[in-house]
Amino acid sequence: MRNGHAEIDGGFRSRRLYPDMWIRKASSLIAAGWLLTAITASSAVQHSALWGERGENWTPQSRLPDFSFAGYRCGEKALPNVPSSVSVKDFGAKGDGVADDSQAFLDALEKVRSGAIEVPAGRYRITCILEINRPNVVLRGAGPDKTILYFPIPLNDIKPNWGATTTGERTSNYSWSGGFVTLRGSFGLQTLANIVGDAKRGDTSVRVSSSDPLRVGQRIEVFQSDMPDNSLAVHLYSGDSGPVQNLNGRTQSSLVCRITHLEGERVHLNRPLRCDLRAAWRPQLRSFDPTVTESGVENLCFEFPNQPYKGHFTELGFNAIALGGVSDCWVRNVRTVNADSGLFIGGNFNTVQGVILESQRGHDNQNCVGHHGISLGGGDHLVTDFDFRARYIHDITVSHHCSGNVCARGRGVDLALDHHRYAPYENLFTDLDAGVGKRLWKCGGGADLGKHCGARGTFWNIRAASPLGYPPAAFGPPSMNVVALETTRPSDTATDSKWFEAIRPSEIQPQDLHEAQLRRRLGTK
Repeated sequence: MRNGHAEIDGGFRSRRLYPDMWIRKASSLIAAGWLLTAITASSAVQHSALWGERGENWTPQSRLPDFSFAGYRCGEKALPNVPSSVSVKDFGAKGDGVADDSQAFLDALEKVRSGAIEVPAGRYRITCILEINRPNVVLRGAGPDKTILYFPIPLNDIKPNWGATTTGERTSNYSWSGGFVTLRGSFGLQTLANIVGDAKRGDTSVRVSSSDPLRVGQRIEVFQSDMPDNSLAVHLYSGDSGPVQNLNGRTQSSLVCRITHLEGERVHLNRPLRCDLRAAWRPQLRSFDPTVTESGVENLCFEFPNQPYKGHFTELGFNAIALGGVSDCWVRNVRTVNADSGLFIGGNFNTVQGVILESQRGHDNQNCVGHHGISLGGGDHLVTDFDFRARYIHDITVSHHCSGNVCARGRGVDLALDHHRYAPYENLFTDLDAGVGKRLWKCGGGADLGKHCGARGTFWNIRAASPLGYPPAAFGPPSMNVVALETTRPSDTATDSKWFEAIRPSEIQPQDLHEAQLRRRLGTK
């Protein structure tokens, strides 16, 4: 059941497919009081003009992006169940909450070349960083209520990493990065060919200087980088960037895709471009050969000391998980307790599923218990079925020209969708329960790094206890898509300007835009 409508929606589907059956059942439905309910719900169903009922209004060039490639294996395969390899108990782990089990975990990670490292039920005291730096390795517990990893010492005490904020305030770099369990790899990025001539957002082919190094089926990255004038950054804000002088030409755009066929020097891609390609930004095709894939962390609880949270930029690194330079990996069925920050997810095509974030810590003066809950960098990640049971300064963060990320089917106490400037564009937030709804648009980020949200950020079916409105002007450009928020305001839509479609969340179909786009692309119901 989703939002109490699963039975009704299923009834509509059956009604379309089997009308005779519905006629035969009409009298019994009336007797049960269901027919009136179904008719009322049917008349209340609404579809966005950007999508329609089944995507009939959508084109690759429309203001609504294609988010269907997000997550593990682009959503084309389910997360795998990796066979067991060893247990940390084989290496001497006690799991009694007293003994330091760090070395047993390190030895298991060093030995295992492929398979799952099992962590049986127990409480494991860990005082080091655990790194997975090879493919096909999974760290798996018996369940987040049974297998607890306890970290009594912060990362900055184990491996000091001091830095500063954009205003020069001294703080640990673990305030916004790092995790006690880290998946780390690289993409082996090498230039294969320069892209010749401009291309438009929505195009599915580019012309290159030479197709000799390329092959059909190859995964490649379409990459370009900014000029000192920050013109790419302005483009990623669809022309309405706000002040960007502190970006200093560092903005990049990246799209990882597959080559479907080669036609002379023209390369055809399996997905549309997310932004224009221009000669001034030196577009190129780069290799994409990740060293770490098919690895994951699952069925575990990450617990940290129950110490009062001292506030923004005081964090020394009680952080659970970090992914960097990896592709097609996952974090599944994980719980964090008393974390400074929960998850930092980098790389591409990674899935985060079923994460719970909770805390017993004393909160700061903002009623928050930590810094970042789930922070996304890179592209095409899928975060689903999450539950924020405590408030972080930034519950969910997108930043640094990341794009194609999807956050779906989640909830929070008072959810904050932090867009941390630096042109995070074309990210989707769909089918969410924002809780209280007082700080949905609350964001951070340094000065003069652009508006918070970039072009075509999309917010679809977001419920809250309080009415929600369109984001403030400093949040992002008019190219954003805001559809089916809990609101008392009227619709305000224009094809080439602001798009605020005031549909009731309970009435919008589809409820989950990503799920509908994936079904359409794969040709499934």
